[in-house]
Amino acid sequence: MEFREVVRRRHMVRRYTDEPVDPAALDRMLEHAVRAPSAGFSQGWAFLRLEGPAEVARFWRATSPDPDASNAWLDGMRTAPAVIVPLSNREAYLDRYAEPDKGWTDRDEARWPVPYWHVDTGMAALLILQTCVDEGLGACFFGIPPDRLAPFRAEFGVPAELTPIGAITVGHPAPGGATGSATRRTRRGPDQVVHHGRWGQLTAPRAAPDPGRTPR
Repeated sequence: MEFREVVRRRHMVRRYTDEPVDPAALDRMLEHAVRAPSAGFSQGWAFLRLEGPAEVARFWRATSPDPDASNAWLDGMRTAPAVIVPLSNREAYLDRYAEPDKGWTDRDEARWPVPYWHVDTGMAALLILQTCVDEGLGACFFGIPPDRLAPFRAEFGVPAELTPIGAITVGHPAPGGATGSATRRTRRGPDQVVHHGRWGQLTAPRAAPDPGRTPR
């Protein structure tokens, strides 16, 4: 699939068929994830891969405030046959930037304009989402409730230094499954969000090419 088509087709899927995901496809998702950029090549990320009904059910029990709750979102998401949890590691970045070629030996987080350990892990997550499209699969990225982080860590033995930035359900999209807010809200185009040269100079939308002329 061409890259532009992967980008165009990517959307959040919230209901899946009962067809399992090929483990080789999950392998490729994670192989691509570790190709994401990272500050100082710190690579401060890790991924928890859960496959099959038993492992996925453990995830939902650990992360749901009410494991017996039933609503349209939960009922659909629980049909996913696989879940990937991307986790960031702040300490890996602080350690890396305390090395001689960086020299931030005070390990002061105030040096960081934003927490790049989360940003970089988010970019790795996007590569997983894009690979899902390329594999003919669907996926949805969502957050784990803050009050369920401790039960999640305990259930899967996740070390304290790792922070889940969210979770990704993966599977074969069910026909007619709801796709969320994108079905109710209009996507903002570049002409609404790209400021050219200085703030307030929005990029004008390009005119459609004249079919009677050869575009340059």
